[in-house]
Amino acid sequence: MIYNLFDQNPEDELFGVCEELKVGVIARVPLDEGSLGGKMTRASTFPEGDWRKGYFNPKNLSETMDRVDRLRAELPEGMGLPELAIRFILSQPAVSTIIVGMRKPEHVRGNLALSDAGGLDAGLIETMRKHRWERHPVPWSD
Repeated sequence: MIYNLFDQNPEDELFGVCEELKVGVIARVPLDEGSLGGKMTRASTFPEGDWRKGYFNPKNLSETMDRVDRLRAELPEGMGLPELAIRFILSQPAVSTIIVGMRKPEHVRGNLALSDAGGLDAGLIETMRKHRWERHPVPWSD
């Protein structure tokens, strides 16, 4: 299921049921389609044929980057957005594993290191709760 710093909805009911029934949870889209990867900007563009070109149309991209900027302002010193995003998910006991896109060997090594680092401390998790976003993107055709 989709679960990340912005989309925290599975915590409301689903995770509790999964834990009760001993059902594993695979969290996907941990970097919010790339917005939590640390490289997307307000000027980001996507080539024809890339579905993100429609999803991150100017309105959605602007709203997303506003939220990323607020999140970035609360990053602990020495921690990047991807680390925060992945370790936030690792903090959730109901999550069994995370699907993170990796295109380079250094991505694999970095993600393994984050897995070894484990979850975030309780105070930082609580701070991240306010970044929950009930997203209502504009239509893809815009």
